[in-house]
Amino acid sequence: MNKNKIEIIRVISGVYWVEIPEAGLRILCACPSDTVKHLKKRGLIDIIEKNGVRYETGPNAILLSDTLIQNGYMSNLAEFPLLQMFYSQGMLIPNHPGNTGEKPILIGTSIQIKAQMEYFYRGNYGLVSKQEILDTGVSEEIADYLMHIKLKFAFGKIQTPDNLVVQLPIDELDKSIQIKNGVTIERIDHNTFQFSFGGETANVNLSLRPKEIYDPPYYLNYHKLNRDYFSVVHTGEGDAWDVNRPCMASVVIFQGKVYLVDAGPDLYNTLKALGVSINEVDGIFNTHAHDDHFAGLTTFIRSDHKIKYFSSAPVRASVAKKLCGLMSLDESWFHSFFDVCDLELDVWNNIEGLEVKPVLSPHPVETNIFYFRAFWNDNYQSYAHLADIASFRVLEENIFKNTETQNFDARLQKVKEDYLIEVDVKKIDIGGGLIHGEAKDFINDKTPKIMLAHFSRQLSNEEQQIGANAPFGSIDVLIETHQDFARLAAYQYFKFYFPQVPEYALQSLLNFPIITLNAGETLFRKNTRFKYVYMILTGLVELIYTERDTESTLSAGSLVGFYIDDDDTMATSTCRSTCHVTTIQIPVEFYLNFINKYGLAKPYDQLEANILFLNTTYLFQENVSLPVSLKIAQHMKLHQVHSKTIWVNTDLADLYLINKGNIKLSSFVNGTEKIETLKKGDFFGGEKNLVGFKTPFSITFTEDCEVWQIPYDILVNIPIVFWKMLDTAEQRKAFFTI
Repeated sequence: MNKNKIEIIRVISGVYWVEIPEAGLRILCACPSDTVKHLKKRGLIDIIEKNGVRYETGPNAILLSDTLIQNGYMSNLAEFPLLQMFYSQGMLIPNHPGNTGEKPILIGTSIQIKAQMEYFYRGNYGLVSKQEILDTGVSEEIADYLMHIKLKFAFGKIQTPDNLVVQLPIDELDKSIQIKNGVTIERIDHNTFQFSFGGETANVNLSLRPKEIYDPPYYLNYHKLNRDYFSVVHTGEGDAWDVNRPCMASVVIFQGKVYLVDAGPDLYNTLKALGVSINEVDGIFNTHAHDDHFAGLTTFIRSDHKIKYFSSAPVRASVAKKLCGLMSLDESWFHSFFDVCDLELDVWNNIEGLEVKPVLSPHPVETNIFYFRAFWNDNYQSYAHLADIASFRVLEENIFKNTETQNFDARLQKVKEDYLIEVDVKKIDIGGGLIHGEAKDFINDKTPKIMLAHFSRQLSNEEQQIGANAPFGSIDVLIETHQDFARLAAYQYFKFYFPQVPEYALQSLLNFPIITLNAGETLFRKNTRFKYVYMILTGLVELIYTERDTESTLSAGSLVGFYIDDDDTMATSTCRSTCHVTTIQIPVEFYLNFINKYGLAKPYDQLEANILFLNTTYLFQENVSLPVSLKIAQHMKLHQVHSKTIWVNTDLADLYLINKGNIKLSSFVNGTEKIETLKKGDFFGGEKNLVGFKTPFSITFTEDCEVWQIPYDILVNIPIVFWKMLDTAEQRKAFFTI
């Protein structure tokens, strides 16, 4: 039986492995986060030995998805697959048996290749010149110091990725392009490609189906995360190659608020396992721009408000350039997705009572480690997060060796002293090699509890004498709480929903018990009478509409059953928890009495209709909490538009959402009319604000229509909505100008 010349393996949904052994070609098709871990679990990356050197096999080409984001997940994150080729396979290492002179091949649209090259470039080097570092506001001495470190790690030279990767653009339909050794690729549709070799053909489609996601490489058990006064939750001790654990990260809880320390791949699943929605995260402390600490930042594009971003200015600038490069946006757009809060280096910054000190750490990109503390009784309780530090050996033998500029002996001593500051709990990177730390450097550290992280191997006996690794979800409580932060949050939520209700009435709602629901519990079923109204305090619930085959996700702060009145007590959807959920459970009879007593039912009828409509649309159905939906609903304005009316997009600053009827967008491009047809739930408007759209298209109402006008200024502060608007505007700009 003859073996196929082209072998295709489905790795996970939307990701394929295409191998043509005769041509020596192994193509990874799409590269969402943690793809290397999936390849290892499937045996597509293995260990071999040649000339006495053990090294990994793996892909030597990557086919990028045409669409950067699918169903809320990034499809193209090529940094670690490329690093695996360069270093684990040895393609970039001098005199390595894996270095045959061939370079990795990157295939895709010109736009996606360019974005990946910029993202990879910044992931390798961060800020690439002294001037870029100075632009962050640091002193010339610090800028020189950071450039020295950067060049030391880069072996004296910053190389553009153009010199490291073969770029193969494939933009046109039905045009065959040779990859190498007789293998060709042809785009036959959007995100669908045909490979040909030796008379055989094989197709791959990289599009995710509706509701389909990129599966994580490991399963995380569900945990209930307590909202302590000051605690540290260990959410990742692995590295980018660990197939069983998330990458090094932590959650810091302070006065009931949730802060992340770094955002690695599959962050959404990590948070869901902890019973935390994206919208509950108050802020993130980011150490640096490498993907195993950075990739999860893309998750925050799915939040309904700007998350506070904390880091030093050099790290923030490095991260902003990388993220915006990945998304093909100007660096200034970073502020559209995050509430940026630059921290001063080497001083204690006060963040609503939590004191945080970022300290520079030698690394190939701008990196700061973090110290956290809070005063209690007569002293401070403290936590240190030392991600991506360098070993003393590397510092002494490489980074600070034979230097004649600046006082590097003092710099070296400061780095060591910074690493060894005594705290109550410390997490350290022990990944080893050129750019990571070693446990033995901390053998004299007086910190009573040291957690070891950033590795994918067994700990040695010597390392276990120094510290231990923490299971996912384990907690170190530094200051116990004697407050009920959940009820404090509930009070603020009730105050938002019912601002006109007297204080004592709000207290009556707060007097009902807080209960915990396990993942997968049903709160109510469609076509059954409500028994309770639920104020969601933590976690996520899902409303399932079977007739539309859609789901709407509600997060903390949502009052499920908000619109119930005497004429509307039957559920129109099924509601279930998707993780551990804490909620106040209010009997429906009490709630009906409450809204009738204060005359709330009638004013909310139109708001209910508006929000239920929003929940059915692509723009608003994902991760928009009820308070945010309510704010939008309060500012919606309905327009009745007659058939054959024509508007021009450049006149429309706000967003328009179609409630009824069909609309035609059209423009003549190179003498040919291009047309996009919109229906109920689709949207238009704001393109000029979003992408500087200079080419007008006509908006023709082909029948009598109803459209909702929603102010642009409200939507621009909702990252998940804003990104969808921006993505659609970019697609329209390309469609109507090419």
